[in-house]
Amino acid sequence: LNTVPINQFKETAKIAIDHGFQLCTHAIGDRANREVLNVYEEIFNNHPHKTGLRWRIEHAQHLNPQDIPRFAELGVIASMQGIHCTSDGPWVPKRIGGQRAEEGAYVWKKLQDSGAVVSNGTDAPVEDVDPIANFYALVTRKTKDGNVFHPDQLLSRKEALKSSTLNCAYAAFEEDIKGSITVGKLADIVVLSQDILTIPDEQIRQTHVLYTILGGKIKYENDEKAK
Repeated sequence: LNTVPINQFKETAKIAIDHGFQLCTHAIGDRANREVLNVYEEIFNNHPHKTGLRWRIEHAQHLNPQDIPRFAELGVIASMQGIHCTSDGPWVPKRIGGQRAEEGAYVWKKLQDSGAVVSNGTDAPVEDVDPIANFYALVTRKTKDGNVFHPDQLLSRKEALKSSTLNCAYAAFEEDIKGSITVGKLADIVVLSQDILTIPDEQIRQTHVLYTILGGKIKYENDEKAK
């Protein structure tokens, strides 16, 4: 169900592009995502001189297969949350059918492979704010009932890390100052208790933050570091 009429949404999009605002639109179902992409495409076509807008769709959870490549074609960022796959996975096929679930539900890999930028967050407070749980979901797609939801769409460890860091900075036009440990960028760093790029899958969830560093200064310190 649309919470905003399409015509009103289109007028908002026109205002955004006329005044240089980045637009982020909440869409979950396949129809909603198509309608947002349609409006974005119309607005972009009417303003061909406006480029590099980085407009986003928040969630992009269920997509018609025909709409998957449109994200990259239009330069639209898929702002997703891996944890939704693992918490919703047990009941999704019952709601939308097995074929739609397989073809277009939480298709991070398909979006990424088509050339789209996929950023990832936790969607707190709808889900737990813990980013480690979200990372675990991205690389395992293991649902709460113990099953794996279409494993062909899981991300590699490095892909999941990039989606949760550098791609998020890109989505905020801040990739020159954030998102990676690079000379010249802000020293905003999290130190973890384990190497989440190499440990076994089931150890990921036991990972804790040891330090949070902002601007080169320690803002949080966990006593576990002394163990």
